[in-house]
Amino acid sequence: MIHADAVRVLNAWTPEEAGQQQLRHDYLAHLAEHPDGLWRSCRPAHITASALVVDPAAGRVLLTLHPKVGLWLQMGGHCEPGDETLAAAALREATEESGIAGLRLLAVGGAAEPAPVLLDSHQVRCAGKDQPENTHLDVQFLALAPEGAQEEISEESLDLRWFGFDALPELTDASLRRLVQLGRKLVG
Repeated sequence: MIHADAVRVLNAWTPEEAGQQQLRHDYLAHLAEHPDGLWRSCRPAHITASALVVDPAAGRVLLTLHPKVGLWLQMGGHCEPGDETLAAAALREATEESGIAGLRLLAVGGAAEPAPVLLDSHQVRCAGKDQPENTHLDVQFLALAPEGAQEEISEESLDLRWFGFDALPELTDASLRRLVQLGRKLVG
């Protein structure tokens, strides 16, 4: 069950930064209080999963121009009932939104399986313009693109483009820039 996996993954993950440690505790508290804490229907907050698609050989990342947010972001979104793990949810979202088959989530810090690289809590209006904002408790992974990967834009995006590590578009936020910097360091 994905709920048990999320608890296991977050308990096993040891972030270096105090702010990330606090977010990890907040996410675990959310999951302890909400058996439905990974589903879009859980309000005012729910866990989401995302992945930054990285092409290490070319020194670039693939970003999507999100239609609701109006920013260039990593691939990601809501967990679905068919997702058995957080990593599976992040990989499914990255594959669907990038159109790239053969993505592989990075195992970091000597882990045997893919592990989060960052957590990010942000407000978003995912239930519609007439509904109150929700908090997305995003668990972020890195996805490695296979050599020669060809992206294909999905209906969930206004645009889809590769950007160099040092050439990110203006319409990004600090969270994405931080994720890209960390991704660059980890694939390095």
